[in-house]
Amino acid sequence: MIYRDHIKRALDLTFVLLALAVLGIPILLAMVVVKLCSPGPIFYYQTRVGLGEKPFRILKLRTMTVNPNRVSVQTTNHDPEVYPAGKVLRRLKIDELPQLFNILRGDMSFVGPRPCLVQTRNTMPDWALRRFKVRPGITGLAQVNGNITLTWEERWKHDIEYVDRASLPLDVATCFRTFVVVLFGEERFKNPL
Repeated sequence: MIYRDHIKRALDLTFVLLALAVLGIPILLAMVVVKLCSPGPIFYYQTRVGLGEKPFRILKLRTMTVNPNRVSVQTTNHDPEVYPAGKVLRRLKIDELPQLFNILRGDMSFVGPRPCLVQTRNTMPDWALRRFKVRPGITGLAQVNGNITLTWEERWKHDIEYVDRASLPLDVATCFRTFVVVLFGEERFKNPL
């Protein structure tokens, strides 16, 4: 509890400043790629549900063509709206790097349940709502155990496991596994509870 509620935020702030110093140039290059490969804005903002069920705007690099009539739903690289360079950005999770600014603002953490859409929150059973006791993360247990290959219920179980077990060793292990998943692809790591 002390780690989850106090120490974790201090570590997030320390490491996000280091990450921005190291990844600033790659983020700028990715922004150029988005601008050159697809007309429209560089960034994509979306309302998500965070700590204490408080809504916030998540920041991502835009990987899809602009479609004002599109309903917010989960997408994959197979969706026709994902432009070719966007597929690469998504596959390597580069589109998620602007969420470092969400960490800086206090909306997110490096590790925690992925922030969900409002409509996803409205379909959750009561037991899954415990996932909102921690800041959402750029990565989490569900993301290193299969992510989109898991059912929503399996993902929520991983989220609750994180709420119960949050610790520095678990965060370090999850970050390490995230790098492995990004290298080899999340479909190889399905591990439902």
